Amino acid sequence: MVVNVVNTGNAGNTVNSARAVANRHGEFSRHEARGRSAPHEELTARISQDAEFCGLLSGSLPAGDKQQPSLLLAAVRYLDGPHAELGPRGEAAYGRWREWTIRHWDEVRAVIMRRAAQTDEPARCATLLPLLARLPQPLALLEVGASAGLCLHPDRYRYRYVGQEAEGSGPSSGTGPSSGSGPSSGSGPDAAGPHGTPYREAGAPDSPVTFTCRTSGAAGAGNDGAVPPGALPDIVWRAGIGLNPLDPVGEPDDLRWLQALVWPGDADRTARLSAAVEAVRPVPRPRIVRGDLVDELPALAAQAPPEATLVVFHSTVLACLPPARREEFARQVRSLLAERDGGGHWISQEHHSVLPWITAPEHASLGPQDALPLTLALDERPVALTGPHGRSLHWLRPPLR
Repeated sequence: MVVNVVNTGNAGNTVNSARAVANRHGEFSRHEARGRSAPHEELTARISQDAEFCGLLSGSLPAGDKQQPSLLLAAVRYLDGPHAELGPRGEAAYGRWREWTIRHWDEVRAVIMRRAAQTDEPARCATLLPLLARLPQPLALLEVGASAGLCLHPDRYRYRYVGQEAEGSGPSSGTGPSSGSGPSSGSGPDAAGPHGTPYREAGAPDSPVTFTCRTSGAAGAGNDGAVPPGALPDIVWRAGIGLNPLDPVGEPDDLRWLQALVWPGDADRTARLSAAVEAVRPVPRPRIVRGDLVDELPALAAQAPPEATLVVFHSTVLACLPPARREEFARQVRSLLAERDGGGHWISQEHHSVLPWITAPEHASLGPQDALPLTLALDERPVALTGPHGRSLHWLRPPLR
């Protein structure tokens, strides 16, 4: 098959070579997709062995973010390419995926150049809520690296915190857009599922979405300490910073893109994403400033109402910055919180290697779906390990009381 490569000036660039693209897809297959998405693991492994196709990518896409494997895979899914729902499995399926992608390359490339691999995982609010509910109220939330701003609405969702002994029985970890089974929220904050599994429900009682989160560790065993009974944070101001803000409430195409970023085979996560959008639809949209998170942070933070506790938070964002820029961001957060009347708090949810000055906790396994746990830290103090999609919370120490 002859591949028509769009020349963007990358030819001959040793950094942006077909071999570099192949290596990137191979690393994605081994280190990111393995154990989380068998279709993506197989597809990116096959791409890494396809020199001609890697030449197309290196020759027509600029080096850097636009060559992210997840961006390519989402663009094909967004355009309803073959095997969009479950991913291409096997050599014949890969051949069909490859042929379609090359035939529609101008469209695929246009999506890649216009979009970014910026997911918005509202289920991470399940790991943020126990901290937010314990801080001095009311709160002013400022999300760094906001995509669609769905994490700025933790008070619009319902949560089910399932004790450690529940693993393998009772409510499953994060299935479905709503609670669907077990007692209703009217039965009180503490309850037992159909198999005697203890759990605690919290959050907005009439929300169309319920996020289930397994709890364990110092404050999670037996369901104690997951969230204060009946607590919901009192949020009086919400804002965020993002390079490419999305509006899934007002722009159906933005919601479609967020759904395309969900890895194939995870229909429950797609359903929860859609339900979360419906949960925030009736309320005013937060202000999301387009720009660099370091450059825009001081001016936006200064707009937070003085009577509120300012909370700067972020999840899986800082890995996109070079180490020096991360340190600059950290100095900036410390400074603006120290200079603010009444202070404020910094909540980070990143892999422990991203902020190396935060003491790395012992990373015990949280389960096969949580192979890369994040460190949840309050004011640079690790308090928990969390699953990357908010489905598990392992306390290292009791949360604030």
